[in-house]
Amino acid sequence: MTIRTRPIGKLDEMPHARLMSGETPVEDMPNLAARAGAARLYVKRDDLTGLAFGGNKVRQLEYYIGDAVARGADTILITGAVQSNFVRMAAASARKMGMECHIQLEDRVPKNDPVYATSGNVLIDKILGATLYSYADGEDEAGADARLGEIAQELSAKGRTPYIIHLAPGHPPLGALGYVDAARELLWQCEAQGIELDEIVLASGSGHTHGGMLFGLRALGCPVRVTGVCVRRSAQEQRGRISGRCGELAELLDMEPVVEDGDIILSDDHLGTGYGRVNDEVFDAMRMAAQSEGLILDPVYTAKAFRGFLECAKAAEEGQSLLFLHTGGTPAIFGYERELSAAFDATA
Repeated sequence: MTIRTRPIGKLDEMPHARLMSGETPVEDMPNLAARAGAARLYVKRDDLTGLAFGGNKVRQLEYYIGDAVARGADTILITGAVQSNFVRMAAASARKMGMECHIQLEDRVPKNDPVYATSGNVLIDKILGATLYSYADGEDEAGADARLGEIAQELSAKGRTPYIIHLAPGHPPLGALGYVDAARELLWQCEAQGIELDEIVLASGSGHTHGGMLFGLRALGCPVRVTGVCVRRSAQEQRGRISGRCGELAELLDMEPVVEDGDIILSDDHLGTGYGRVNDEVFDAMRMAAQSEGLILDPVYTAKAFRGFLECAKAAEEGQSLLFLHTGGTPAIFGYERELSAAFDATA
């Protein structure tokens, strides 16, 4: 049995909708390696998952949408930040499956900028025909989910069959299943390409990507270090979230726990002043990725995670291999057009 077909608990029995265009490539980054240190550097291109500009959320939505279809839903509800990639992908996934989508946009980032409020992901949401709502408190996950419940009741009264994608803890982490499966895909690719990884670096936000990848690797017996770069909350706060996700995954997949406390490695050194707020570190990371390897990063998730990846690369020993998980988010750069234009015009 190959890694590609190795079972992980009940994973292959879970409802699943095919939304991705196929496996995403693992690419070498020799130019960046020459600048960053002695390690061999790779990138897993989950910005290339397809469907409405792609990104990591497609993997997660395959399981949410699969569950929604199994339950006979005709309408998807989701909540997220104004420039959320997840809600954009949820709208695209819903349309692909012939469903409607209702999106609640939370005011998480203190910005008085009409471009931020109307461009990037928000514009794509509108093109996809999603119904938009606003939620003033951007740091109230339970309240945002509760409001979705109220909207769902209103839709049910009108004859719709809604399905809520909850982002707060306390609900089955179906989205994390996408990255349990991605771990299997990644190990298969590394085996085929002769890559022996020492460390994977990724953005750690909701915990679905980080928790799913870590759980999948350990379930397959892979001890590679997984470093999560915090993009929304402190490492101390995030630790409990990742631990919770991994415990929930074990229960969901009917498995014994496979992730130990020491497996959860987090850094909040690049969080800056908070979620969605940019600084010179963000600009530098975007510049280096673009001008070294032609990679376009977003300022909210991948630029901060990439900064952490560079620090890990500099600290690595000669001959080690590190992989950056590029989770996409490209449309968000247009919501930050003013800050980005000013930063890159200044260095032109």
